Amino acid sequence: MTIKNSRYGSRYARILLLAVFFYGSCRQGQHKETSTVAGAGETPVQGATSIKYAHGFSIRQFEHYTLVNILDKKPGGAMDTLHYLLLKQGDPVPEGYPGAQVIRVPVRTIIGSSSMHIALADFAGAADRIVGLGNLSYVSSPLVRENIKAGKVTQVGLDGNLNNELVISMHPDLFIAMVNPDLGIGKYKTITDAGVPVILNSEWLETSPLARAEWVKVMGALTGREAFVNKKFDSVAHAYDSLVQLTSHAASRPHVIIGMPYKGTWFLPGGEGYMAQFLRDAGAYYKWADTKGTASLPLSFESAAPEALTADYWLNVGYVDTKEDISGKDPRYAAFRSFKTGQIYNYNKRVNDIGSNDYWESGGVNPQLVLADMIRILHPELLPDHELIYYKQLK
Repeated sequence: MTIKNSRYGSRYARILLLAVFFYGSCRQGQHKETSTVAGAGETPVQGATSIKYAHGFSIRQFEHYTLVNILDKKPGGAMDTLHYLLLKQGDPVPEGYPGAQVIRVPVRTIIGSSSMHIALADFAGAADRIVGLGNLSYVSSPLVRENIKAGKVTQVGLDGNLNNELVISMHPDLFIAMVNPDLGIGKYKTITDAGVPVILNSEWLETSPLARAEWVKVMGALTGREAFVNKKFDSVAHAYDSLVQLTSHAASRPHVIIGMPYKGTWFLPGGEGYMAQFLRDAGAYYKWADTKGTASLPLSFESAAPEALTADYWLNVGYVDTKEDISGKDPRYAAFRSFKTGQIYNYNKRVNDIGSNDYWESGGVNPQLVLADMIRILHPELLPDHELIYYKQLK
């Protein structure tokens, strides 16, 4: 199987981009609306959106509304389920869903707070609906950048610097949040109390690249683009699964080390996280692949060094661009086998003129392109004609 370059360096780029996620909160006073629709007793619509990979959300479509359930990781690690009713403008709220939040769809104006939110909207063909972002400095989407230059997108701030008053004054149909579990969704109460729906994006909790990408189906439901998004995602999943089949015939599984120590601690991917799954699917051997949990493993340099010294490949080395940059951070890195053989690859090929790395934007919804890059690096004989899209070899 050969993947060749087009917009993203591959003929499959057009079938990618997958976004996903969001969680909603009702507008002020919506819970007081009169309920006249049947509600929880209704039978879901047959042949509607189905979820195959993701575990963090579910979508059930009925004749008059859509019910979205999203898992919310609370402070301390507990999990809660958030319920959202997606209703067309003017439709009554169905009975049988006490406590569910209401979002009027299709949403026409969106404020996002991360690169992934841009990718999700772009995948659904709704990037033109973005009217605000937490930070305008890190954007890869040509359409969103064009709208920023035209003054159509406003910077609203992030986390503790979020300008609640500005967000409220913009009256967006949707605010997309990426919540820190230690703080919880409650920090957006001022916004929701003012009538602005807030959607939670927790795709990063998923355990596989396709599961993470499948959150785009929530975006499809929110923007009224379900059929378009579902068909596109099916193409992405098919391309990804075909690549996994390709690596099942690999003659070897080269050892891989990931990342670089930060302030003395080497944060390595947990064995149940999506990055560890990427490595398995790419036909790599990763020492910590059987560890439990999706969280990063904080190891000392001394704990990780034995594997790093002998690993065949070193991937995702962070904010460096050359081997000299790496050895300049710590001369001990020059002793790594991968450093000596030159088998160091970073995901920074698509960094634009303002410093935005498209790996963190479109890469999140194009797992098949990321996987193709990794296979080309680790097993070049399997994809000899593939040109790297997000990755490049450091010299």
